[in-house]
Amino acid sequence: MSQARFLIAAAALVSSMGIVSCGGPPQAPAATESAAAEALREAGAVVTLGETRWTSHALAGTSAPSFVVDASWPKPLPNDWRIGQVGGIAVDSHDNVWVYHRPRTLDASSAGAMPRVATNDQGVPISALGHARPYAERTTGCCVPAPSVLKFDRDGNLLAAWGGPSDPGFLEKNCVEAAGCFWPAREHGIFVDHNDFVYLAGNGEDGGARQQQNIATYPWAPSWKGDDSQVLKFTATGTFVYQIGTAGMNGPNSEKIDGGPNGTPQPYLVADMNVDPKTNRLYIADGYGNRRILIVDAATGKYIGHFGAYGQNPVVDDPSSGVADTEVGPWISDYQAGNLKPLFFRSPMHCATVSRDGFLYACDRGNNRVQIFELAAADLGHPCANPNAEAGKCGFVGEIHVAPQTASGTSGTATLSTDPGQTCLYVGDLANGTLYIINRENRTELDRIGRAGRQAGEFHWLHALAVDSRGDIYTGEVDTGQRVQRFVRYGSSSCSGMGSAEVGLYSSNR
Repeated sequence: MSQARFLIAAAALVSSMGIVSCGGPPQAPAATESAAAEALREAGAVVTLGETRWTSHALAGTSAPSFVVDASWPKPLPNDWRIGQVGGIAVDSHDNVWVYHRPRTLDASSAGAMPRVATNDQGVPISALGHARPYAERTTGCCVPAPSVLKFDRDGNLLAAWGGPSDPGFLEKNCVEAAGCFWPAREHGIFVDHNDFVYLAGNGEDGGARQQQNIATYPWAPSWKGDDSQVLKFTATGTFVYQIGTAGMNGPNSEKIDGGPNGTPQPYLVADMNVDPKTNRLYIADGYGNRRILIVDAATGKYIGHFGAYGQNPVVDDPSSGVADTEVGPWISDYQAGNLKPLFFRSPMHCATVSRDGFLYACDRGNNRVQIFELAAADLGHPCANPNAEAGKCGFVGEIHVAPQTASGTSGTATLSTDPGQTCLYVGDLANGTLYIINRENRTELDRIGRAGRQAGEFHWLHALAVDSRGDIYTGEVDTGQRVQRFVRYGSSSCSGMGSAEVGLYSSNR
């Protein structure tokens, strides 16, 4: 393809697909895998798009992937469906993208097509989400919540949808409480393993109290008593396999390893999980109440081990102070006191990401850091003391402080590039609304994607990340963001060079 034809094709793709440059010089691969899109991806030629929101901040001598946001992804959902807050995103081994969302977070204007189903305590007709319907069967022509689990191909076509209260009959046929399947009160965390099993969790609290008080007001309220304290395993088509833990716990206990069905552990307010295909071990970020990584056999759900910050036990208390984790206060207090190494995970322990070369990246969001552990370490997951936070002890390898000057909640999610060496670590910063590209070898920031905002390529409460085999990134947002975005990789597929040792400097903001 000649340079002129290449640039014409690029410009046409940009104007037709609504693609916006992010984190690099403006260039334009398409949303679909046409020949022109592949040419753009591989050649990475610069195309003038006019005004851009930001340009690459990568230092000379470094290399990192560049991305453009595909504003057309995914394609419109059928059946007047809409998604709520995105509790998790995963990409399976077939490059299908799985979105796990929260139907119950849709407000009245986003679920106006839901009909009356009951009356509340004041006798007002309501929808299944509890939205008032005093004047009509429904308030608008659109919309209704989609099922909680949505499966897309990489072009954004919806392949399947199942699960949760918005999937008619699912809780009566597929996830039955009598069979030990309790759907979460608030969806949080999804992973699809190498055998196409789907793992789901939740972090809803006070379900029992809400149910007792509002059983008529909120027909979609959870039907069990207590908080989310379970992990569910399904086949790819939504058939229930097993449950880890017992739904309905009313508080954390980071040392509890029993109490669940079939001798499985008892998690509490789980955030995320990941399966190591080499060992079939499931690593659970446990989570919003417990302060640990929980390790179980993915085939059976049986307990293997658990560990806290710096790989040590006990994980509930800070051994140096004797202060319980429920009393530790905010991260910023430690930061201002010069303590960058709290000896405990501070809620939430938000992700557990496994690399192909045998390391686990744990998102300690409450402490604005990512801790790294060696999976093959003999003492990882077993009782171990590391009071001086030393690398090489208890399986602990090192850590990355992510915008530590921020009051709280930066390092919420992490994933790895899919080049052979997985040389890039991508870390989503929920508090600052950006995504860092980090050289995994030297743990320095090479560049970042996006900024806080609501336009295409920006983030409002970036909550979930996943990467496909071509290096494209998929993101999900919570709070009022309630969307997924796709960032198409072009140029380099790997990370190299020495960037900024201080990840998340405010002076590098877009």
